[in-house]
Amino acid sequence: MDTVLRSRSGEVVIGPDSPFCIIGERINPTGRKIFQEQLRRGDLSRIEIDVAQQVAGGAMVLDVNMGAPLADETELMVQAVRLIQGACDLPLCLDSSIIEVLEAGLAAYEGKALVNSITAEDERMDAILPLVKRHGAAVIALPNDEEEIPAEPGRRVELARKIIDVATGKYGIPIEDIVIDPLAMPVGADTSLVLTTLETIALLHEEFGVNMTLGASNVSFGMPERAAIVAAFLPMAIKAGLTSAIVDARSPELVRSVKAADLLLNRDPWGAAWIAAHRAQQAAAAT
Repeated sequence: MDTVLRSRSGEVVIGPDSPFCIIGERINPTGRKIFQEQLRRGDLSRIEIDVAQQVAGGAMVLDVNMGAPLADETELMVQAVRLIQGACDLPLCLDSSIIEVLEAGLAAYEGKALVNSITAEDERMDAILPLVKRHGAAVIALPNDEEEIPAEPGRRVELARKIIDVATGKYGIPIEDIVIDPLAMPVGADTSLVLTTLETIALLHEEFGVNMTLGASNVSFGMPERAAIVAAFLPMAIKAGLTSAIVDARSPELVRSVKAADLLLNRDPWGAAWIAAHRAQQAAAAT
């Protein structure tokens, strides 16, 4: 099952037989005070740097979040979408909890975007899924509702089933355009939580065959040497059925772990991508 995203002139396929999809997380003001202040002033110049760094790092899709406090998030999203689409040909993942922001971003976007995100809450689904359908987008779905973030993998699967049933049955959204987030929780809070995520991925893969994504950095939150933890986690998750992740595409350690997993899981025929990346690195070092 393939989820196909498009920009003005490019296309990315997320699927079990395709290279693992790296979604760059950097265009987000959370935890970035200087960037927040720039956005409040309407200064989007930092985005161009973020785009260039993530493209160079190996991002295949770019997550775009303009949720800076006290800023006009709707207008910033429109401007950011247009700016990024003029700077690169990668598809975008439009990331907001505000309906109006998503609607404006989808209206400005040229291609087929990924919407981040919905939950199993009825009100949330009924607000966002019509937008997804109308604009022909794909959507990330989190299996939690207003009552809980489920601790049990089986309950997460139940809520994923609810989302899939509503999206496909009520709104006519193809199942391949529903990307489930199995909920990555921090290992620093409880060392069993990542095992729960991995079990959830395996169950979702077995039952629905859907594509999946998650915020990979959540796994390492609160721990030292975070990149090493995420780099170890990603190949485990890929083997379980994860097909994409929102990560820091500027991190060579994380990108290499993904590319190595592609090679070892026979998603990189003859190791062509791995060898090409190595040669490019050698050439860059020689200049």
